[in-house]
Amino acid sequence: MKTTDFTQNPEVLKIIAKLRKDQIDKKAFSDVLDENNNQYVEFVQEGGGVLGVALIGYTYVLEQMGLRFFSLAGTSAGSINSLLLAAYGDISKPKSDQIIHALANKNLYDFVDGDNDVKDFINALVEKAKIVKLAWKGMQVIDNLTQDLGLNPGDNFTNWLAKILKDNNIFTTRDLYDRFGKVPAGLKIRAGVNRDIAGLNPRFAVISADLTTETKVEFPRMRSLYWTKPDEINPAVFVRASMSVPYFFTPLVVSDIPQGPEAITNWDTLVKFRGKLPTEVHFVDGGIMSNFPIDIFHKVNSIPRLPTFGVRLGVDRNEFNKINSPINLFSAMFNSLRHLHDYDFILKNPDYEMLVHHILIGDHNWLNFGLSDNDKIDLFRRGAVAAGEFLRKFDWKEYKRRREVIRTVEY
Repeated sequence: MKTTDFTQNPEVLKIIAKLRKDQIDKKAFSDVLDENNNQYVEFVQEGGGVLGVALIGYTYVLEQMGLRFFSLAGTSAGSINSLLLAAYGDISKPKSDQIIHALANKNLYDFVDGDNDVKDFINALVEKAKIVKLAWKGMQVIDNLTQDLGLNPGDNFTNWLAKILKDNNIFTTRDLYDRFGKVPAGLKIRAGVNRDIAGLNPRFAVISADLTTETKVEFPRMRSLYWTKPDEINPAVFVRASMSVPYFFTPLVVSDIPQGPEAITNWDTLVKFRGKLPTEVHFVDGGIMSNFPIDIFHKVNSIPRLPTFGVRLGVDRNEFNKINSPINLFSAMFNSLRHLHDYDFILKNPDYEMLVHHILIGDHNWLNFGLSDNDKIDLFRRGAVAAGEFLRKFDWKEYKRRREVIRTVEY
């Protein structure tokens, strides 16, 4: 596939042309601009397996309308797109074309890097095979689960992402900070707004779950808890920790956890863990604790200079769970736990409903790593459609007015 298979899709072209005709690219979306009048936002992306392809369509349209991503956060699939947006060059430049190129040249099924029994079992799941066939295929992978605690080692994914970072001269966390942490040239506050640019610095964050100490982990910020030389860790490791879907991928295991008085103080300060420090930690998908970390850039008691946009994969809470078997009981419990924190934040901060939009993903299955080329294009197109809808409805002045009201009432 070629990049143009996505960007020159007739519907995508129509969306962008109509947005420009209606001068959506001239709307105010933020009070932070650069010398080229690109507007800067913070951006949070939800996890969702292969559905993450739709996130690229969403960011592509935002970039085409002159939006740039000052800070980035995500979980699982959202963490992948966030890292690529952070890693591909200057923060003021559009990145989605390069991400599309990486996607177009990657067979996502390569990420299913378990043995043949694993591949057969996953295919049966995606095809929604009958219970007898699923049970039979499941029996063949019990050894993978008992010995490795997961079906796929995840090495193909880690190596693929590390190769992309290497091609962009990023080998360590320090390299990433040197690249993404630079404030764009000529950054300024919109004319007529009585604010200044002081103290505004880019931030990158991905969420993982440390099951060993029951900790929601934000990488890279909390990396010093787990490594003695935290600045030397390849950022691909953070994303591998974030996307380790339980049982589908083996947990990311980090050994030789720092010990001693300084480490004990560090754990107490950052996460209030006060027990004996483990020597080894198991990480799984951050989505089990926060699949959509929209709270990560929240500013309390202030009107932000730039908004925190968020995008979700699919519509949640639009129908109730039917619980009539052990399988859907487990599914309901798992989904409730992974969404609870994020739902609760938005309920307490209803202004965020103005910042968050959903991509309708249709019948696409998050587990279908065998996506066809047409499936990839369709997901990209769906992301583009959702971005166009959001840009049309978002009102920056109204959002700031609402934040002013909240600040007045609550504080």
